[in-house]
Amino acid sequence: MKRLIVVLGAVGCAIAVACFSDRSSGPGAGAAECRVPVTVIDSLHYIVAIRDFAFHPDTLHVPAGATVTWINCETPPQEPHTTTSDTTGIWSSVELNPGDRFSHTFATPGSYPYHCIPHESFMRGAIIVP
Repeated sequence: MKRLIVVLGAVGCAIAVACFSDRSSGPGAGAAECRVPVTVIDSLHYIVAIRDFAFHPDTLHVPAGATVTWINCETPPQEPHTTTSDTTGIWSSVELNPGDRFSHTFATPGSYPYHCIPHESFMRGAIIVP
């Protein structure tokens, strides 16, 4: 019984580390963030999941200075997505394959609508910085 408790405790710790560890981009890199339904990491770090050909949440309110990270949570093999500001030159990610991520810091107040280039007609979102 004692051995079973130790094993279960070790498995639980491994799962917690896997779910909340920092990972770089690449295949499967965003998997932990995709399983955990969290939008706010802390007061200056936010996540937008790309799932089911949509941004989740599609509108996000963040304070000035906050960093937003988009993570492609589609299940492979799915075509890539982008996050691209509607205003040219503010930000534009490369194509994000499942598991890839892209971050941008919003330094000044404003409304920042964005879209996915390949799916522009229906994949749209906005970041609002009051």
